[in-house]
Amino acid sequence: MNFPTRVKLVDVGPRDGLQNEKQPVPAAVKVELIGRLQQAGLPEIEATSFVSPKWVPQMADNAQVMRDIQRKPGVRYAALIPNMQGLQAALAAPRAQWPDEIVVFGSASEAFSQKNINCSIAESIERFRPVVAAAREHGLHVRAAMSCTVGCPYEGEVAPERVERLARMLKEIGVQEVAVADTIGVGTPLKVQRALQATLAHFPAQAISGHFHDTYGQALANTLASLQLGVAQFDTSVAGLGGCPYAKGATGNVATEDVVYMLHGMGIATGIDLDKLIDAGVFISQALGREPQSRVSKAIRNKRAQ
Repeated sequence: MNFPTRVKLVDVGPRDGLQNEKQPVPAAVKVELIGRLQQAGLPEIEATSFVSPKWVPQMADNAQVMRDIQRKPGVRYAALIPNMQGLQAALAAPRAQWPDEIVVFGSASEAFSQKNINCSIAESIERFRPVVAAAREHGLHVRAAMSCTVGCPYEGEVAPERVERLARMLKEIGVQEVAVADTIGVGTPLKVQRALQATLAHFPAQAISGHFHDTYGQALANTLASLQLGVAQFDTSVAGLGGCPYAKGATGNVATEDVVYMLHGMGIATGIDLDKLIDAGVFISQALGREPQSRVSKAIRNKRAQ
């Protein structure tokens, strides 16, 4: 089988991973985490989000994080931006502190859209239309996360036709790349492939990434199923950080360490130093007072201790 020879990983730990943490994580810790991830070779990092601090207090330090990170040439820094207020806040800083990429989001499930952002899918797309246009005018890359592409906590299974509709709508407003997200981690390989094939009707494989949560232990299998379709970019989270505040029981994103180990074992290049990555996961886990949620991290740290 012809798998991609190189895969790009986007570490979403600093944003998607930390946003649900109840304990405040100091900006300096987030900045240190981003620094460690880029030193480990991550080519793209989702650094923060420009959302209302009332809804996501953990991200209230977004401007400070973007100001304090020591940018590494060749690394792309992304920020989740849900509306024009968020974009204006991101662009209020000096140009050197802007994100390189903004991430908008839409759901393939109407019920999830209503619960998550209090509007229909169509309404959410219209909200994002001016955001996408303005971001691109300012030279920023625009990616969209498509949530609940295989399952929804309120509606159950999500049909591929719904995914295809969402991908078409996002393409129409000027989104350049999409992440096909299994937000609650219920997907299995063939279901994920059907969601990806629906997305391929509007975006080429090189403009599609997989974003898999590991709730049922299927994230690596779903990553492999995506590779079989030529998808060569994935959102992962160092130490398996994260969940979803609007999806009860959803556990973290797949651990970056576990995906890197699998890819390297398949002879697929990532440019990532696994040992440095494991150390970054240990750093943030210690800051949170717990163990990394990565099996590879645990196995390699056990070997180191022998």
